[in-house]
Amino acid sequence: MTQSRDPHRIYHQLRLQYGPVAPVLLEPGVPGWLVMGLEQLRIITEREALFSRDARNWRDLNDGIVSPDSGLLPMMAYRPNVIGADQQEHRRLRQPLDDGVGRINHRALRRQVQRICKELINTFAQFGRADLVADYAAYVPMLAVASLFGLDTRQGHELRAALIALFSSQTDSQVGNRSFEQILFDTLRERQQNPTEDLTTALMNHPNLQDDPEVLQSMVVMISAGNETTTCWIAHTLYRMITDTSFDDRLRSGQLGVDDALDEVLWREPPMTHMPARYALRDIELGGQSIRHGDVLILGLSAANSDPALAPGGQRPPNNRAHMAYSAGPHMCPAQDTSRVITRTAVDTALHLLPGLRLTVTPGEITWNPSPWTRCPTQLPVAFAVPHEIRTPPASAARPIGETV
Repeated sequence: MTQSRDPHRIYHQLRLQYGPVAPVLLEPGVPGWLVMGLEQLRIITEREALFSRDARNWRDLNDGIVSPDSGLLPMMAYRPNVIGADQQEHRRLRQPLDDGVGRINHRALRRQVQRICKELINTFAQFGRADLVADYAAYVPMLAVASLFGLDTRQGHELRAALIALFSSQTDSQVGNRSFEQILFDTLRERQQNPTEDLTTALMNHPNLQDDPEVLQSMVVMISAGNETTTCWIAHTLYRMITDTSFDDRLRSGQLGVDDALDEVLWREPPMTHMPARYALRDIELGGQSIRHGDVLILGLSAANSDPALAPGGQRPPNNRAHMAYSAGPHMCPAQDTSRVITRTAVDTALHLLPGLRLTVTPGEITWNPSPWTRCPTQLPVAFAVPHEIRTPPASAARPIGETV
């Protein structure tokens, strides 16, 4: 299962041929089902007695059809964390995440993200050119989320590199996964010696988490999910601003609020395009397809957003947040507001500090990451007017160079 330049065209073709649930190949020889219908997505996300998150129920993995070296496994194999748990076990492991998110001071986070954004922009603003993915969107959420867990900037960059490999589901995926967990394990050990007020310490002290592995896996979930998806959201919004004149004009003129603009992006390009996974606990009919016990089902969140049931006649009312970008049911994303704060701040800062943004390539030359799970531009090469605050004054000027952005 790979990403297409126009996935919604593919979803339309699949619906015409198969209906709301379509057979797909996750990798050569590994079958699965892509669930594209709103009704069917709600069934598999809400009926835990019929569809499990626990990959130990995946028949093709148990039967050896999926190789132990498969690049799918870092995203799909069982982990002893909230993602792989069902029902009461899921509730136990979910509570520390909800409590941790509830501790986040969004005003303080917004100030922290503004500082991160300005520091990043300051590294390239004087050149009038940048790659808004590699130089900006790829780092804002990781540095912000890492700081919440008490990690420094260097560790944030290391986590980002490991996550790129993990989410790619390519040959280096398992190496990236091991590197990612080792960084977090070292952080956990440090906090056990020197506890602070960060989220690592909060998880370490939560009564629902029984041992170090459960604390570590809770960190894995919060950091990995919060980073990659927010990077995609920022990148897609910036891409839309630069390539869609109407969208950019409405946003800059105030006709479209930043939050409304962010939701427009979530409708078209949700950060998690395809969400792994659910495993059928018995034979069942779903969307006209015969699903067998042990089959794997992928949540087509992007596809569901174009389901006619969500937008009859293809028209959505304004300010509509009924999209499936955050999934549904008990496993729905717990950090929607935090992700929005980071994305809104990153987009707003770029709007104010980078005047005259324009692509230096055609939109058709933009490529997309190879991940089957997320769809993000691999690069956004842009040019812009050098902000006045960092322009170097003429050599004859008596006053010193002004403060950087």
